[in-house]
Amino acid sequence: METNDPDLTFGRFLSTVARRHEDRPAVWFEAQATSYRELEARARRLARALVGAGVVKGARVAVHMANRPEWIESAFAIGMIGGVLVPVNTFASRDEFDYIMRHSDASFLLMQPTLLHHAFLEDLFDGHPEIETAAPHRLHSLALPQLRGVACLGLDADRGAVLAWDNLLALADGVSDDLVDALCDEVEPSDDAVIIYTSGTTSVPKGVVHMQRAGVLQGWRFAELMRFEAEDRVFTTYPFFWTAGIAMSLLPAMASGACVLLQETFDAAAALDLIESQRATVVHAWPHQQKALGEHPTAAARDLTSVRKVDFSAPIAKLAGIERDVWGTGASYGASETFTISSMIAADEPVEIRTATSGRPLPGMVVRIVDPETGDRLPAGTEGEIAVKGVTLMRGYHKVLPELVLDRDGFFRSQDAGSLDTDGYLHWSGRLSNMIKTGGANVSPIEIALALEPHPKIKVAVPVGVGHPTLGEVIVLCAVPVAGETLDEQEIRAFLRNRLAAYKVPKRVLTFEAGELSYTGNQKVQVEPLLEAARERLEAEKAVIDGYTYRAG
Repeated sequence: METNDPDLTFGRFLSTVARRHEDRPAVWFEAQATSYRELEARARRLARALVGAGVVKGARVAVHMANRPEWIESAFAIGMIGGVLVPVNTFASRDEFDYIMRHSDASFLLMQPTLLHHAFLEDLFDGHPEIETAAPHRLHSLALPQLRGVACLGLDADRGAVLAWDNLLALADGVSDDLVDALCDEVEPSDDAVIIYTSGTTSVPKGVVHMQRAGVLQGWRFAELMRFEAEDRVFTTYPFFWTAGIAMSLLPAMASGACVLLQETFDAAAALDLIESQRATVVHAWPHQQKALGEHPTAAARDLTSVRKVDFSAPIAKLAGIERDVWGTGASYGASETFTISSMIAADEPVEIRTATSGRPLPGMVVRIVDPETGDRLPAGTEGEIAVKGVTLMRGYHKVLPELVLDRDGFFRSQDAGSLDTDGYLHWSGRLSNMIKTGGANVSPIEIALALEPHPKIKVAVPVGVGHPTLGEVIVLCAVPVAGETLDEQEIRAFLRNRLAAYKVPKRVLTFEAGELSYTGNQKVQVEPLLEAARERLEAEKAVIDGYTYRAG
């Protein structure tokens, strides 16, 4: 698809795939299939309801749900009337949730009441009691000043200002389909569509603002790059609140007419049940989840022969009978700021190319290598910082001046190291920053350190990322106690569990003496020596973290 195609909006995308694929199953969730035609009808009804609730073009609508059909319906409903989708991380702590809601200027919230042990609705009322006491359509909150409405799944009746889902949908009765069509006609590919919140080098999540074009274009592209077909059944654990779930699982499956197999939460046994019973052909899961699937006690006895499109390195590939590396997505490079991948080659390219490069820049994307200090462009074969711009690059970070984000030539400086060879292939070689990437998620060490500031026994806290074969990195906290104090590892982890999302809590806490730390000239702790010391300690004790034993050598 051309990068300037006027149909690169979420509303037009849905109408196109619904027209093409009609009664084919689009989504499978909890033993029920939803066809493309049904999905479009539900999204359009929700769009009418949102208009009835007062949502206008440009309004931010937060969606606090796991991977379920209502998340998909909400995303398309918001997009087709020109609203801006704000997916909320279901792992977010209360403080993180409040930050995202306020920072994004969300005026409406669509949510589910619970998820596993998380009581989302009760947490909302505990933190903001005015929401439970206000009348519907009469919500005013000093803490969330833009919020005007909330609707929640699973309620039999309204609770304060929170509408039961059916009562929200009833608002559609006063809004015509013609009005939704008129609103959809006014949405342009250049309009804002999504604000993705992702951990950065700052202490709080960054709001990555993307236009309508970015996600939709990626959906069409990845359907081709990953060789998806209408007969495919795509099992995915990638959460829709991050770009990978949207751009690499949901939208390409829909672009090809495939069916997405969904579960709200990952459980290896339940996932294997779904993959086997629904004859999944594609498996998208983070490395540690792939490991859990392959090592589950029942995995070897399963009939997984339907799976054909999965990275060859995944344990499930062998169980599926895949004997050669003929498909994989490893030859790629991207970030949330480019709505996932900006450099890639087709998943069925020869393995020799896929394992040796990070692909080539996609059409409309420009990748250059620059000097990290001066920003000057470097020649082919020279390692430097990867800089990117192009058609799926974010508009910017929400509430951040553009000149603080993009360089003088409009490139996004990734803080990743790499090089371009003379054939135009990108070679990623690591990160220039100290971000920790664990289980597919970026975690800011600064955020963890700030969360520990109130702890009375910790003098210095330095989170580091120690390499791990399936998680990529695990978070290890290197802590110096206040003089005379002793640190309790489990108590510190429990302290952080009340303040951070679960995946940000360190897997281990190691105690250091102040004299064991080295410092830069401006008295900042040098991370690399501390990382090496942490690794050596784990190896010395033969520590086991998520099934992997650290051993020297």
